[in-house]
Amino acid sequence: MASDAVATPSAPVRGNGPALLRAIEARLPGLRLLTDAVDRESYRRDETAYLPTGLPLAVTLPETTEQVVELVRLCGEHDVPIVPRGAGTGLSGGAAGIEGALTIAFTRMNRVLEIDRANLVVVTQPGVVNADLKKAVAAEGLFYAPDPASYETCTIGGNLGTNAGGLCCVKYGVTRDAVLGLEVVMADASVLRLGGRNVKDVAGYGLIPLLVGSQGTLGLVTEATLRLRAAPPPRATLLAFFATLDAAGDAVAMITGAGIVPVTLELMDRTTIRAVDDVHHLGLDRDAAAMLLVESDLPGTAAVVEVDSAERACAAAGASLVVRAQDATEAEWLREGRRLAYRALEAQGVARMEDVGVPRSRVPELLRAIEAIGARHEIAIGTFGHAGDGNLHPTFVLRRDEPEATAAARLHAARIDLFEAALALGGTVTGEHGIGVVRRDWLVRQRGEPAVAAMRAIKCALDPQGLLNPGRVLA
Repeated sequence: MASDAVATPSAPVRGNGPALLRAIEARLPGLRLLTDAVDRESYRRDETAYLPTGLPLAVTLPETTEQVVELVRLCGEHDVPIVPRGAGTGLSGGAAGIEGALTIAFTRMNRVLEIDRANLVVVTQPGVVNADLKKAVAAEGLFYAPDPASYETCTIGGNLGTNAGGLCCVKYGVTRDAVLGLEVVMADASVLRLGGRNVKDVAGYGLIPLLVGSQGTLGLVTEATLRLRAAPPPRATLLAFFATLDAAGDAVAMITGAGIVPVTLELMDRTTIRAVDDVHHLGLDRDAAAMLLVESDLPGTAAVVEVDSAERACAAAGASLVVRAQDATEAEWLREGRRLAYRALEAQGVARMEDVGVPRSRVPELLRAIEAIGARHEIAIGTFGHAGDGNLHPTFVLRRDEPEATAAARLHAARIDLFEAALALGGTVTGEHGIGVVRRDWLVRQRGEPAVAAMRAIKCALDPQGLLNPGRVLA
């Protein structure tokens, strides 16, 4: 299928690429440098495979902060832009290639440097896979909370770049909430060490919250100090099925309104339920309009009390069926089914996942709006996501045999309606995937020109040469 994004003219290739490559080979002889066209092609795209992208000039795989510093310095000297990249699992085009730019892939900076039990922190390089970090700290009886659906493949650096969320956000927050310290290489090749192991630290401007979520446009993270928690007990897991989307949305509003804070409060609509059940054969209620996955990680009887309260809220909202996982294995199957919802929808056709959010009390209205958009544009939409914090992922599913131009036009119109609906409800065009390229034109619409002008001023102050991931986040 052709791109459903509005393509913009390619900018001329900047800088002296051949001279840069010669300088890298001379000054960093031990650095892994990929210049073969086949190798570079594999770094052209992230998970937004439908977007127009550029072919990197080359790809480097540094192993130390010192190598990153030298790469940034050389790119500045030769005026060659930089694209930072983790595992390439992003969904906004933020790590896609730029024609003639140098892609710096951090996957070889993959060491967990220290697990500090006394201060409940872990110090890690950016190329560590989220799941590997979780396993390393779990061996010490500790828990790292942020858990994007792609946690088995995505890296900590990518999570920091997009301020990634996940299934536990409703209780533990997003990646930014777990960051205590950063080591960052700035556009002028200086190295900032921000924060540390203090739980409370309000000295000066909040540069860490600014950098986390900036998608590599303000600095390159080479080390992170992250907050840990004591490992929670096994979760108590509840599934509630509803005959209507409205009823499921009402249940979400009632759960949050009652002050219940489960570790997981996830939603799947009928299209997604059937797609997941087709792939994983979990025995889900295929006739239900929606399903909620509710989990508690409180200790002992407190978990039972919390899940009982959630069950009463679901019943009051009109749940047609409520079931509980009988053991940890069954709970993990159900949780994994939710994690793989997008992959299951991909089996149904050409899937394009979106990422919108609204205040939690307005989830029912957003669900109704999504249903209306699907009907208006005659597009199947599978909706799933983090209903507990108002962040949903409506996924457009198009027929594989539909003419490309027709499908792209319908999809483009439906996305506009989706973003407009989210903003009209006081929401956002991205809850966790980032602006990147995909939603860049909507940033002014959501934040307003004065706020975006302030962002541009920050970008200009920290990266006056425009080296770091140009054209991402800000036009």
